[in-house]
Amino acid sequence: MITIISGTNRKNAVSLKIAHIYQSILREKGEEAEILNLEDLPHDFIETALYENSGKNKDFNPYRQQIKDSKKMVFVVPEYNGSFPGVLKAFIDGMQYPHAFRNKKAALVGLSSGIQGAGLALSHLTDIFNYCGMHVLAQKPKLYHIEKNLSENKLSELYHGLLEEQVEQLLEF
Repeated sequence: MITIISGTNRKNAVSLKIAHIYQSILREKGEEAEILNLEDLPHDFIETALYENSGKNKDFNPYRQQIKDSKKMVFVVPEYNGSFPGVLKAFIDGMQYPHAFRNKKAALVGLSSGIQGAGLALSHLTDIFNYCGMHVLAQKPKLYHIEKNLSENKLSELYHGLLEEQVEQLLEF
């Protein structure tokens, strides 16, 4: 199973729009994928599902199970202050360690309003996943100036092509 994670809990997030585009590209290739939207996480999960409360939050546990069952994951990651959103790190910390990510495969897509396309965020996230034993696909599209390249849930030809290339590599990975 492939799970696409929209890497923020921001309402009406661009990352969720990109996740849906990614899902449609996978479908065109005959591959099904589920979207996991961090906006849907229980609002209190940081206090009720992490550390000594690991596995005790009945509303967070289905997310833990979905990640555990996933063989491949796609993280659509917006840049927040030079890195990725804190909610994504908390989400990762809420997963079963080390089994949630070890020996699984991930593709990362960065997006930003600025010129870097979340390059630093993807680097930080790659380091974390490497520590957890996850294999990260080398090709990491960095979708900079995303607002100029996305209109009505349609990406520019260049950006759509970059995602299609990554999908091909993910399926072979």
